[in-house]
Amino acid sequence: MDKYIWLIPLLPLAGFLINGVGRNIFSKGVIGFIGSLVILISFGLSLAAFLQVKSSGPINVTVFDWFSVNAFKVQFAFLVDQLSALMLLIITGVGFLIHLYSVGYMHHDEGFGKFFSYLNLFVFFMLLLVLGSNYLVMFIGWEGVGLCSYLLIGFWYTNADYADAAKKAFIMNRIGDLGFIIGLFVIIGYFNSITFSDIFPKAIHMNPNEVPFTLITILLFVGAVGKSAQIPLFTWLPDAMAGPTPVSALIHAATMVTAGVYMVARSNALFAMSPITMNIIAVIGLATAVLAALIALSQTDIKKVLAYSTVSQLGYMFLGLGVGAYTGAFFHVLTHAFFKALLFLGAGSVIHAMSNEQDMRMMGGLKSKLPVTFWTMLIGTIAISGIPPFAGFFSKDEILAAAFEHSTTMWVIGAITAMFTSFYMFRMLYLTFYGKFRGTSEQEHHLHESPKTMTIPLIVLAVLSVVGGFIGIPEVLGGHHWLASFLAPVFAPSAAVSVHKEAVASTEYALMAASVVLAVIALGYAYLRYVKNGHVPAADTEERPGPVSLSYHKFYIDEIYDWLIRKPLDALSVFFYKVIDLLAIDGLVNGLGKLSIKSSKGLRLLQSGNVGFYIFMMVAGIIAILIFSLVKI
Repeated sequence: MDKYIWLIPLLPLAGFLINGVGRNIFSKGVIGFIGSLVILISFGLSLAAFLQVKSSGPINVTVFDWFSVNAFKVQFAFLVDQLSALMLLIITGVGFLIHLYSVGYMHHDEGFGKFFSYLNLFVFFMLLLVLGSNYLVMFIGWEGVGLCSYLLIGFWYTNADYADAAKKAFIMNRIGDLGFIIGLFVIIGYFNSITFSDIFPKAIHMNPNEVPFTLITILLFVGAVGKSAQIPLFTWLPDAMAGPTPVSALIHAATMVTAGVYMVARSNALFAMSPITMNIIAVIGLATAVLAALIALSQTDIKKVLAYSTVSQLGYMFLGLGVGAYTGAFFHVLTHAFFKALLFLGAGSVIHAMSNEQDMRMMGGLKSKLPVTFWTMLIGTIAISGIPPFAGFFSKDEILAAAFEHSTTMWVIGAITAMFTSFYMFRMLYLTFYGKFRGTSEQEHHLHESPKTMTIPLIVLAVLSVVGGFIGIPEVLGGHHWLASFLAPVFAPSAAVSVHKEAVASTEYALMAASVVLAVIALGYAYLRYVKNGHVPAADTEERPGPVSLSYHKFYIDEIYDWLIRKPLDALSVFFYKVIDLLAIDGLVNGLGKLSIKSSKGLRLLQSGNVGFYIFMMVAGIIAILIFSLVKI
């Protein structure tokens, strides 16, 4: 298998090239087949690699020696260990289902070939990110997925708002990426290496007073904040819903936004050496989870609800990382990939049936019209709400249990946020599928279930959302927690310097029961409000109560950023243009030109053509030379 690891990322790259060149030549059927097939084969190879890692340990593959500067050497090399093997399965497995779904969803789009080539390119860069055995290969993939995110979010670039959303995502990611690359240079300065196998074993035996672990980890975390949409760089992700729905499912639910979580988990040996950074991560993660959940409570766009839900769930993952629950955080990455991809694709199925309508106030009564979509989205909603025995319960419970061990206050806030999650997700489900249809007669006439290319991925993801949590059943419930055992070698460095108390069984039972009860109360209240009482959110022209208005307008965070950052920068750029550029730079250049023209006009008057004047000037010159000579003597 070692010989074929390089094929895992190469096949999606080949799909990008083939579909990119042949986008105007091949039929849509051929393009969809090629784009999906390369991901399916890559999934097969990833599965083979996973089985080899499971049986015989990590795989190291050096593709080629890249460059060296004295003793500093960099190889273009891949590492397939327990962590990256699971990420490969998520990227290629969920990626294949989304490619298959896209065949039906994007069938009528003129840019079908270009869309599939972009999707393949994204998968290539995401695979590079998780396969890299050093930070530089990881960074190439990191920047690549940022580029593909820009291309896919702005896929319908003729719409100015969509193009602006793509630019916003690109710029905010660059802010985070700057922190990442500076952190990379600091790592090189202290470790003279960027290879994981060189850095991590050294790190846990080094003195934190001699190596600025806090500086390194904060800089790396800044990169994760941008890529994984945490406070303050989170506002790009909800706007990224401008892209086609499969893009939302692939990039902004299952893979790209979890890149920051993967990077922190991969670098656990460095982060474990800085308790300050760990606390910062936990606080920012929890704050992001709460803020995004509060905003999601009142949104009326079905994709915006899921977008803010994604931001909130990412906050949970960083809360897990911050309290040292690396396995729990990655467990949530895995289960989130299943149920959130399912929910986004389900939302896409609804939008497809509703003739591109995304406002839930115009939906309702779709349960009988879209039965497969309804039942699969119901499973996804239960899973994300943390209700057992669905996947989200086990991963979210593990994070909350670790948070309780770290701080009771964090657990309380996290549990209340989980209750909000249950409320806004069931609110979305009830508004969409229950009650009377509130759309137009034309929309109602065209209501239909999606084609099999779209419903089959929904069914597969629904099954995974049901059984996905069974790989991490805690011992208190009679499980072995296979995932924790499997990932133990990856997180061994942080475990060596961290101390965790074993929770009392009764405490674990109480925590689980509390979170489940809160989730059930929330879904019950949502049922009473939106099904029993038939409440429909207010129209945009109607007044809303103060807190609801704040939530609906996203706490005016974009407007605050606009006022604090964009407008001052615009004013500064106007100042530089009018004063520095026009007056100083242009004034100097144009002034020299004018001086040259005017002086030449004056000097040319001396060339009169009068011989007597020339003799006079020659004599005057001789006299001047003589006087100069006498004065010098």
